[in-house]
Amino acid sequence: MAMPRPTVAQLVYGSCTVILSTLAMLLLSGTSSGVGVTVVALAALALGLLVAMAVPVTGSRRPVAVERPTPPEPVRATLPAPAREPVRERAAS
Repeated sequence: MAMPRPTVAQLVYGSCTVILSTLAMLLLSGTSSGVGVTVVALAALALGLLVAMAVPVTGSRRPVAVERPTPPEPVRATLPAPAREPVRERAAS
């Protein structure tokens, strides 16, 4: 079974999350060591993966069947047929 490909929305949300969270964590932590930057980058990648997987995929889900109540039968009244009028012919001009 082939693995499904990510959608454009998943790629965009995941990438933006990685970039913005990396910048935010680096600015807030103030780290400058290689180990600190590596830890921040790995945490940002993990967060981006979580966000990308949380984006709902609308194309692969099957629609859920909604049970609707049956509409009531229409009331049929018996009416007499309308009286027919004789056909009137037009005079030829």
